[in-house]
Amino acid sequence: MNDLPTVLQSVDPTTGRPVRSVPVLAPGAVEQHIQSASRAFAMWRRTHPTDRADALRNLARLLRTRKNDLALLMAEEMGKPVVQGRAEIEKCAWVCEFYADHLPSFLAPQPVTTEWTRSYVDFQPLGPILGVMPWNFPFWQVFRAAAPALVAGNVFLLKHAANVPGCALAIAQLSRDAGLPEGILQVLPVRADQVGAIVDHPAIRGVTVTGSTTAGRAIAARAGAALKKTVLELGGSDPYVILEDADLDQAAETCANARLINTGQSCIAAKRFIVVEQVRAEFEARLLEQLQTRNTGDPRNEQTLLGPLARHDLRDQLHAQVQASLRMGARCLCGGFLPDGPGAFYPPTLLTDVRPGMPVFDEETFGPVAAVVPARDEADAIRLANQSPYGLGAAIFTRDIERGERLAREHLEAGVCTVNDFVRSDPRLPFGGIKDSGYGRELGLFGFREFLNVKTVCVR
Repeated sequence: MNDLPTVLQSVDPTTGRPVRSVPVLAPGAVEQHIQSASRAFAMWRRTHPTDRADALRNLARLLRTRKNDLALLMAEEMGKPVVQGRAEIEKCAWVCEFYADHLPSFLAPQPVTTEWTRSYVDFQPLGPILGVMPWNFPFWQVFRAAAPALVAGNVFLLKHAANVPGCALAIAQLSRDAGLPEGILQVLPVRADQVGAIVDHPAIRGVTVTGSTTAGRAIAARAGAALKKTVLELGGSDPYVILEDADLDQAAETCANARLINTGQSCIAAKRFIVVEQVRAEFEARLLEQLQTRNTGDPRNEQTLLGPLARHDLRDQLHAQVQASLRMGARCLCGGFLPDGPGAFYPPTLLTDVRPGMPVFDEETFGPVAAVVPARDEADAIRLANQSPYGLGAAIFTRDIERGERLAREHLEAGVCTVNDFVRSDPRLPFGGIKDSGYGRELGLFGFREFLNVKTVCVR
């Protein structure tokens, strides 16, 4: 008897009520979508780059026109506060415009002086790209991967997270309304167990994944067996190092914002606050004050800064990590309990005396839980920051800018490092991690070239 679900269903995490069901594609329908993508690629790759850029600009205009409705959709399906949802849609429009504006320079052949009469490097699209995307930024994660792929001449097949089917369908509608030809940007409503066969399909030329390390490993193994290019942006346990000369007021406010963005459900949210013992008590007091000023409530309310977690099972997992860490010796300064009432809410939580071996140090915590880790001095703080299987983002706080830059550049083990600011992605800069946080880059010029054939041409 087959117990696999036949629909993808979203549940409002504020109320716990089901809101939307989308039928799962049968294998034959998946094949039709892939064949449509192959046909579309044969045409799209030969479409003039100016026309491809114009299509992305149309997408950007539609995103801005519909941002209020799209923000409400995110609030409904995964609990994002509408103020943050609108900002996410603006960022999607930005990444579309960025690649549209930079396409001529990014695609331009690069001449290289050799003994040949003429030699150069050309950049050509690969074909249909599969994107396996998460629920936490249900529009941004898609557009930051799809925009460079599409403008370069690839086509994009989206396997979105099962709990945000409405967001996936909205992306498909945006594509149609922006005038993208049929087959260029398609949504595949499929279960996780169907992904492997799609990766195996000979028409799929590359796979980009944003998600857990476990999912990334499984998909990368499958793609590797078929010799297909992958880009993986996986989990993170970002350390924020607070040195003895930091501006503690500025550090506490920045760290609170970095921990609580998207209700703490971000791979690059600040998670471990590694504080030199000399200023730990002062920093904890300031961070505690900041965390307690953030109001929690219905994400549709304009004043809400923290919504519910996306699902009840994710809240239960987070609470288990907190409780296990407390049993191992951490102390709770605020939060750390399951609230009464409906919704997958979890309070801002501050744990201190956190050490390696505790879940909130060793594992990724996806929610509003801040872990303060004491360090003896600068060297000990850097050691603790790097004592993690992850390497996505990291930050350092100090009034000595040269010191901070040197430590960020030479010592912190991460793909994105900041000094006196929080880690975030930016269309102009490459983004990605090392170690268990994945490989490859999104965004910027480096992200643009991930799914291109970097072709050498020599003429005598």
